[in-house]
Amino acid sequence: MTSLPCSEACERNKEPILACLRVHFADVRRVLEVGSGTGQHAVHFAAALPHLRWQPSEREGELEAVRQWRAAHPLPNLEPPVALDVRGEWPPLRCDGMFSANTLHIMGWEGVEALFRGVARHLDPLGVLAIYGPFHYGGQATSDSNAAFDQWLKRRDPASGIRDAEAVQALAADAALEAVADHAMPANNRLLVWRRRAEADTQPRRHGSA
Repeated sequence: MTSLPCSEACERNKEPILACLRVHFADVRRVLEVGSGTGQHAVHFAAALPHLRWQPSEREGELEAVRQWRAAHPLPNLEPPVALDVRGEWPPLRCDGMFSANTLHIMGWEGVEALFRGVARHLDPLGVLAIYGPFHYGGQATSDSNAAFDQWLKRRDPASGIRDAEAVQALAADAALEAVADHAMPANNRLLVWRRRAEADTQPRRHGSA
């Protein structure tokens, strides 16, 4: 029995996500994970994808769980976690892959905008971005459970909530990202995947005020 911090959702979704990342990250060499949570995904994906270096990140003050998982599962391609708040100053790093799971519906919309501005600054041309979580389509929930979850999120924090896929795609376009895939995942989640255009520079377009 492990005493490490554990997310049951991570345990349930890590294999379906990995199956997609094996395809989309096949040519990727360095991945920045935004919002690593407990660190379970970081350990699992770094172990299964030894050709790349996995860089976990989390907000200052929430890094200890990631450190514990990394210490318990030392891997040569799993970097020490770095502090990252999407609305603040990002660490000075470059990557050709980015991944985030179950973050967009937790942060406010200004945070979502800030995340994509960070992608525009730090993801290399032809780099791949993969984001996992629930999404609405056409302003509508895709299931009764997602509708209920959205209402629960908004009662807890009015700034949070399941995001419309179309609005997220618009932010991606502003960051010079082209849609590659939209995978159906278990429990009414999706994995959205983009590739940065070859001619993209490192300066994001102005979008929002966060």
